[in-house]
Amino acid sequence: MSNDRNKPITQGVHHVGLTVPNLDTTRKFFIDILKYEQIGEVPDYPAVFLSDGNTMITLWQTEDPVNAISFDRKNVIGLHHVAMKVEDDGELDHLYKVLQKTNDVKIEFKPEPLLGGPTRHMMCYIPGGIRVEFIAPNS
Repeated sequence: MSNDRNKPITQGVHHVGLTVPNLDTTRKFFIDILKYEQIGEVPDYPAVFLSDGNTMITLWQTEDPVNAISFDRKNVIGLHHVAMKVEDDGELDHLYKVLQKTNDVKIEFKPEPLLGGPTRHMMCYIPGGIRVEFIAPNS
């Protein structure tokens, strides 16, 4: 344990857990489109654990997808969105083109300057309806 009581106690995000209506569809999105690796699973729960080498995403299957309440960033306490960093503007533009052709993805807005730039970002809803921001920090 550190002796410095003035520094933050936490050390970043270990993982983000997301409940989704179709575990397989959302898992495939992370693996096929974002190139995550599946690093574990609990079939009885059911859940899968995915990683991009920096961040782990845990996907949990909702018990009753038909009656599950859809994501609502403005009226439900909790997750507003997940922001994922991409390498650069070129990668952001490439991802936008891929996502335009990806089933079950709804683009909220295409890549644009964040608060006047130079950092750029885009926002979309991935399979399962989770709101995700992709951001290319100014390098």
